[in-house]
Formats: sequence, structure tokens, C-alpha cells
Amino acid sequence: MRKYASLLLILCLVASGAVPPVAANTTDAHSTSGSTVPAPTAAQVPTNNTTDGATTLTVLSYNDIQTAAVENGSFPRMVTLLNQRRAAHENPTVVVGGGDEVSPHSLSPLSQWRVPAKALSVLDPAAEGIGNHDLDYGFDAVANFSNASEFPWLMANIVDSETGETIPGTEPYTVVERQGAKVGIVGVADEKIKSKTAVDFDKQGYEVQNYSDVASEYATMLKDEENVDVVVVSAHLGVPVAKTLANTTENVDAIVVGDDEIEYAPQKTGGAVIMEAEARAEHVAELNLTVEDGEVTAWDGRLLDVTENVSKNETVSNVITSAREDELNDVAGKTEVELDSRFASNYHDETALGNLVGDSFRAQSGAEVAVTNAGGIRSNSVYGPGNLTVGDVYNMLPFQNTLVTVELTGAELETVLASQIVTLESDEGQQYGAEAKLQVSGVTYEWVGHNDTDDQIRDVWVGGEPLDEEATYNVTVNSYMTTWDDSPLQNATVTSESHMLYGTAVLEYVQQNGPVSPTGENRIRRVDAEVETESVSVADGTATVELAAPDGIQNVSDFYATTGDAGDRLAADSVSLSNGTVTATFGFADLRELSAGKSVQMYGDYNTSAYQRVYFADSVLNAQFAASDIGAETTTETTTAGDDTAETTEKAVGDATETTTAGETSGDIPGFTPAIAVVALVAAALLAHRRD
Repeated sequence: MRKYASLLLILCLVASGAVPPVAANTTDAHSTSGSTVPAPTAAQVPTNNTTDGATTLTVLSYNDIQTAAVENGSFPRMVTLLNQRRAAHENPTVVVGGGDEVSPHSLSPLSQWRVPAKALSVLDPAAEGIGNHDLDYGFDAVANFSNASEFPWLMANIVDSETGETIPGTEPYTVVERQGAKVGIVGVADEKIKSKTAVDFDKQGYEVQNYSDVASEYATMLKDEENVDVVVVSAHLGVPVAKTLANTTENVDAIVVGDDEIEYAPQKTGGAVIMEAEARAEHVAELNLTVEDGEVTAWDGRLLDVTENVSKNETVSNVITSAREDELNDVAGKTEVELDSRFASNYHDETALGNLVGDSFRAQSGAEVAVTNAGGIRSNSVYGPGNLTVGDVYNMLPFQNTLVTVELTGAELETVLASQIVTLESDEGQQYGAEAKLQVSGVTYEWVGHNDTDDQIRDVWVGGEPLDEEATYNVTVNSYMTTWDDSPLQNATVTSESHMLYGTAVLEYVQQNGPVSPTGENRIRRVDAEVETESVSVADGTATVELAAPDGIQNVSDFYATTGDAGDRLAADSVSLSNGTVTATFGFADLRELSAGKSVQMYGDYNTSAYQRVYFADSVLNAQFAASDIGAETTTETTTAGDDTAETTEKAVGDATETTTAGETSGDIPGFTPAIAVVALVAAALLAHRRD
């Protein structure tokens, strides 16, 4: 996912050729991210664990194995790499997991947590933290996979609201001793865990206490009463929150992070060293701490990549392959296009896979609209073109979510769409970029990913027709979405509920409609600036459209016209920018055929000084004009909207200034008011060439 790139590997060589402990090194700038060098051999690491009274303790960590837990790929290799690093260190070494290990994965709908728990016991960490997806099977299941594991699962700050007891099957902390060094490990999560899993904390009687207060309390107790040398926190809360944890706690020496799935090589914040190994068993974090008299006096750390050069652990490989043989390796069907399940793709924009998922929901329910959250699409991989196995489908859609169809008004549907927008200016947007975070079917909509608007959702069409805010629509979603707090989905009237898993809906769709070839249909339309159509003219078989340029515009590219029904796109023959006006040309006959009497929507990429982009390379402007009476005859050749004496008003929209001609009335599309003059004159201009 989002990469933090740095490369610094400090190796101190002594006469014997071994690397001594890091006691002599007290600087904090020792991190290495995504190192692709081979793992050091035993001859390259400490051969003793003390130097002048100091002890070197090595902490190895991983997090968010998720879909890789039942794939015979990176996970068995990661186990080998961890075992290599254990063998390479003669000094005390502990392995700690950061949570989200037993779910989600392609066997989740079938064998649930069993395969990951069995494989993790081969890995044998000192402790594991509970992540949000480790609660995917409910609170009761935690005791089941904890009992099946040969190591403790930790969670200190999720407790029974009446008794204060932790989740059955978990402990708040554990203490391990390695070669005379005592290490205390505490598990915590933050409040976000409640919204990232389908379990209802309130109904189940659980509360999430303040992660910083609880971690500090246990860390102090471990130092004062248990006499541990080092306190490690397994913190399933992401790196930004981990920094807060480091700055607001005492006696915490290292924080193993999970949840936001980034490469974060060991770095010091406050009094603790923070590290995260991205996800899906792709990395191992390695941290060496020099401890003197119960205090960490120096540290050294890096990330190691799990590459194909690392052999697979045979035991883990056999656990996975034997579990998959019965059902998951069967071919479900074929896809003629790539199915992109990567997080970045599905969180930011429409994908062919997202369209396939939404279409499969509607095929099962018969609803007018389907909506699914991008976070329900997993594995961060690309499948096809080619055969799709049952395992591929369940790897992409691994949760036990089922299909639920509810009644929503048009206004409520619009609220659901708007609720998932991440604006570029928000903290999350500054990290990942503006996001729509949904995949849909049966609905087309425009979204604005900026704070400077009260109208995050603009034009919306259902079944190709403008959305009616007062009408009622049947909307199929996955069951997890009906638990969203403060969402219209939470208390909506349920018209039908299927026990079919959302992954099974896609599986059956592929089996019954293969080969599948879903394509991008422009269902989700990002808009940074909504601008005024200044004029439309027709001459010599060419339609020329002039638009008001957004503020700060620098250049333009890739303009196209379409309609509201997510149909065909018509690429502009040319587009140019001059003196604050964008000019795009289209073949008149093609534009007339595209329109078929409907309003024409225009979109185009542009660069601007107004935004510092994070994900998208370009901004997008939108304009529209009417061509509803394209079949009538007229003798007019060229028309221009407005005249020299027309009064104008301006309204800020995103980074644009929207100019409208005085005397306009509302058009058919919510959120936009085209001028009557533009409607009539554009129609006349187009009709004049009906005989072409």
C-alpha cells in the first residue's frame, strides 16, 4: 500500500566478523524500509547477548496476515524468514504479532479461523494481539481460536462493561523470559475497532477503554512489579495513533503496529520505537534493543522483505494446501478482463471487479440498486484474465457478510453515498487522497472530494433516470453495512434478507454468466470543479463546446461526453485551453447519437495549482448542456449561450467558479441549473444539422 522508502543498514564488524550488539550506538536514525537484501546469516549477527553489562534483545514482528493466511505463498515463506532470524540471533529474541491474523481469507466462509490458528502455532509467536478482523466470527469465537493456539492472544482495553474482564480467550498482557531477559507484552486497540467489524460491542456488553491509559497502566506495573526489562505493546490502531500512544505513555519501549497496513520501518517517537510490517506476510520487522539496568539505551531496526528467494516452511505449506484441496482449487469460471481487488483501486474509484460484485448482488435480489463497501473487497491482488477458482473468489470476498435488501428514499440513498467520501483536505485524505470508498450497480453518481462544499454528492441517476429524492428504491447491500452507526441503512426497512454469502453471490454469478467481462461504466464520477457551459456551436459536422475554466487551471486533457445512464463515452476530437476558456470539439453526428435526447455530461482532466494531489494525478471538471429535442428541424447554424448584456452571478464549487446566466430555472439534474437560453439555442444548433 502506501510506502515509506528509506534505506539505512548499520553493520558494525569486529575482528571475528560478527556484528556486535548495538550498545555502542545511541543515535535514533537506524531504520530500513523494505530491504530487499538477503536475510543475514548467523555469522552476521550477535554471537553473545551481553556486552559490558548490556543486553541486546531482538523483537521480530508481523501483522495483518489476513488473506495470505490460507494461500500457499508469502505466509509459509514468512515463517521460514522468521525462523532464520531466530536462528541468526544468539541473543534473546521474541516474536510478536500485531493482529488481524485469522480473518479475512478465502476459507473464512468455510473453515473460519481454523487454518490460520493451526499455521500460526507452527510460527509460535510469544504473543498475538487482537485486531478488528480477529472479531469477524464474534466474541465467542475468540476463545475457540485462542484454545487452538499454542500462544496467548492479548487485548487489555476491550473489557466487559460490567465486570471489567477481558474478552474470553484473551489476556491483557503476558511476560516471557528469554535467556534471562524478561519481556512484558500488552495488547491494545483504539475506538475504531468498533466500526471495523460486524460485532455489536454495546449489545454484547463490551467497551473500549482508552488505549493510552490502559497501556501506560500495564507497562508501569510490568516494570515495577514484574521487573521486566522491556515492554512491547501489540497495538492494532495504525501508525498515526501509535505515535500518540508513544507520546502519552510511560515505560513502553516498542510498539508493534497493525491495522493501517503500511511499511513503517522501526522509528522512534517519544520514548518508544514503532514498527509496522505492512500486511499479507510480505515483510518482517526486526528491532534490536540495547538494555542496560532495565533501560533501553540504543536501538537498531529495519524491515525485511519476504521474497520468492525465501523457501516455504513445509509444515505451514502442507497445512494450507491440504485445507484448500477439497473445494477452493476448483475452477468457478473465466474472466476476460482483469479483476482488480487492490485496496487503492477500489477505495478511490469504480473497478471492473466492483461492478461485477454489485451486478451479482442485483442478480440475486432483483433490486434497483446495489452498494458494497470497498473495504469488503480484499487480497490486494489482480486476478485474470483467465480462470477464476473458487478460492480466488472467496479470497477477494472473504467475510461472512450476507445480502440484505432495504428500502431507501432517494435522499437516503444519496446520504449513504455521501457518507463514505473522504475529502482531500481531511487527515485521511492527506494520507491516502480523496476517496469514494464504494462500489455500486444500478446507480451512477458524481462526487466531490473537497471540504469547500456542502454538496458532496452532485448529480445522481438510478437506472439512467435522475434520482427522485422522495421516491423509494430497493437497495441491496452486504450485511456489514447495515451496522453502520448513524447511517440510513441501520434502521431501514428490510424487504428481503438472504443467507447467501456475498462471496457466494459473486461465485454463482461467475458460474452462471461466464466468461465474465465487466468493464468500467463510469458509474462513480469524481468531480473537482463544476463549470458553466459558455457556448455550443455547430459547423461543418463538428460540435464545439466552450467552458469556463476552473481557477488555477494549468492544462487540460482527456475530455469526453456521456449521459447519465453510465453508457458509452464519446472522446473529444480535440481540447484546448486559452484565456480562461476550455474548448472541446466532437463529431456532431456522434454527439447526437450519444445524446439520444438526454442531457449531455462532459468531463475532462486538468491540472491545477489549487490542489496537492495524493492519489489521482489530475483533477476533473464537469459541465453539461441539453439536447433533448435533437430530432426537430431548424435553420440555425451556430448559437452562443447568453449575450453581451446578460447579467451573471458566481458561486464557488470546489476549485471552480460557476457562472450562471440571470433568469435561469432549475434543470432536470439535481444540483445544477442550466440556462433556458442555453437549452433552447443548443438544441437549435444541433437540430440544424439533422440532414448531415
